[in-house]
Amino acid sequence: MVQKNQKLVVEIVDLSSEGAGVAKVDGYPIFVKDTLVGEKVEILVLRANKNYGFGKAINIIEASSDRVEPKCPVASKCGGCSIQHMSYDCQLKYKKNKVYQNLKRIGGFDNIEVEDTIGMDEPFYYRNKAQYPVGYDKGIITGFYAANSHRIIDFDNCYIGSKRNREILNIVKNFIVENNITAYDETTGRGIVRHILIREGHFTGEIMVCLIVNGSKFKYKTQLAEALKDVEGVKSVSVNYNTTKSNVILGDKVETVYGSDFIIDYIGDLKFEISPLSFFQVNPVQTQKLYGKALEYADLNGEEIVVDAYCGIGTISLFLAQKAKMVYGVEIVPQAIEDAKKNAKNNKIDNAEFVCDDAGKYMVELVKKNTHLDVVFVDPPRKGCSEEFLEHLIQASPKEIIYISCDVATQARDAKYLNEHGYTITHCQPVDMFPHTFHVETVVLLSHKKPDGHIN
Repeated sequence: MVQKNQKLVVEIVDLSSEGAGVAKVDGYPIFVKDTLVGEKVEILVLRANKNYGFGKAINIIEASSDRVEPKCPVASKCGGCSIQHMSYDCQLKYKKNKVYQNLKRIGGFDNIEVEDTIGMDEPFYYRNKAQYPVGYDKGIITGFYAANSHRIIDFDNCYIGSKRNREILNIVKNFIVENNITAYDETTGRGIVRHILIREGHFTGEIMVCLIVNGSKFKYKTQLAEALKDVEGVKSVSVNYNTTKSNVILGDKVETVYGSDFIIDYIGDLKFEISPLSFFQVNPVQTQKLYGKALEYADLNGEEIVVDAYCGIGTISLFLAQKAKMVYGVEIVPQAIEDAKKNAKNNKIDNAEFVCDDAGKYMVELVKKNTHLDVVFVDPPRKGCSEEFLEHLIQASPKEIIYISCDVATQARDAKYLNEHGYTITHCQPVDMFPHTFHVETVVLLSHKKPDGHIN
């Protein structure tokens, strides 16, 4: 019987969906962070539940050939990079297997063929967005949360963020200290500064800095603008007001205090305006590869009617519009739809129409109107599609469904439902949008089956 505080020597036999090593003691699974398959490890049991436990590696007795020294000195503490101790080639194989296992176990796809994960040439400094929580510990600290907690790891040099972030972060920290501005305390709900948001246009170099504060006004706006306005690349400085007692980072109200309300970046030849509230893929290099694969699967010839569900600010929609006859984008967030319309205008695209609505309800209306759909693109939030949406998607009966997801578990669940109602996965491509983390983006092509079981 495994017990808390027990020391054991174990072999790591598998990796969990979150990248932790899995050891088994008489069939009892123990999850051990920062370990790899094939390693012999001495562990300290931290928790022993009825059906599984958690352990901490205290000595790597036999290391895997896939083990590397993490570039970041706080990688094992920070909740961001959970698999930086794994060689990059091993990371890509792990993510391919993760996709396969989810589609098999959750989706019930026994003979699914998953392509090799598309990786990066340089898997560091790729994120164009960083949100740093601000706290207090013998002074103002900023960094990222430790795994499964809201304890801030004080660190200013993240190796997956932009190289410019460190400079900007320290300027803002000095501004906070010089003006004696307090840090927000989640426990009491008091204090002013909650987060520092930095966004950078990967292809333009334009930088946006947004200070998230606990209040409805901020009396240091002029000083914030002065501190940042002469920094190379800074095109936008703003304050976001968030008075909610929740884990939601951004409030609804944004006030620009210097420069533009947005920065500009590109995906391929398309130009996008990005505001503090905009959803924009955090890895633009890999986004081009992801969208390119989705377009390849769609195989558009210029005559198709396409729906882009959960369209955000129109990034995929506008790509599709270059190849399709007409694209209809639907998104429930009003500001995102306004941004999508603006982006269509800026790119001189007139065959994309954007609607602010719930994706499920929008599909209901399309079915009522007997709208002919050739291809439906689906890129939902992490929780996946609503059952209402899937029901009416089936009724609309497009020839092909292209499903992009950042959570292969919910994607597998939804694909199972679609498979039970006439669709099957014919192609599956993982793309490594988030190197050194356990996350993976996956695009699958679901094709409609004929009554005889063959694929259309």
